Amino acid sequence: MATNLWSFETKSFAKGFSKIAGIDEAGRGPLAGPVVSAAVILPAAFPVSGICDSKKLTPKKRSYLYEMIYEYAISIGIGIVDSTEIDRINILQAALFSMAMSVNNLKPQPDYLLIDGQFRISSNLPQEPIIRGDSLSISIAAASIVAKVTRDRLMERYHIDYPEFGFARHKGYPTRAHKEVIRDFGPCPIHRRSFKGVTPLVSFC
Repeated sequence: MATNLWSFETKSFAKGFSKIAGIDEAGRGPLAGPVVSAAVILPAAFPVSGICDSKKLTPKKRSYLYEMIYEYAISIGIGIVDSTEIDRINILQAALFSMAMSVNNLKPQPDYLLIDGQFRISSNLPQEPIIRGDSLSISIAAASIVAKVTRDRLMERYHIDYPEFGFARHKGYPTRAHKEVIRDFGPCPIHRRSFKGVTPLVSFC
């Protein structure tokens, strides 16, 4: 049975909320680069089909839907926390911080938040964490697409600065090839030094 991706939004509209933002992040697992979050407010008459969890989409389909979301969304906010801050406060706190940043960057501001995962974020707005929200809420699914495409494009830009690491291919995730390059060259400035996949490979970290 197909999931009704509008069910959480419909219930929120019924409670009297009108600007409902879905929030998701990309980049908790990589060894390098930032964690990126997106907050998306969709109109009730959003005309685009095919929105779903970004992990289930091809890069080409993600890019197409990214453009459609930007065309029709009421508002989109982005939050980015870099590797230095991830090392300082840990990846979970960095992800939650980037989510809060993305909400703060929405114009207009939402009146209700649907958040992927089990944790609330630092915000005075009413909010609802939803486990597997990117598969259950269209607003969160749209945010997952925007966050993923935004982060992938950032990593492609970092590839220009650090071509030996292959960031355009693996986007900083812990592939065998990525680990071998860290072992050969040591980490670069965007690597997360606090991550096990980085520090055990180089004794001088």
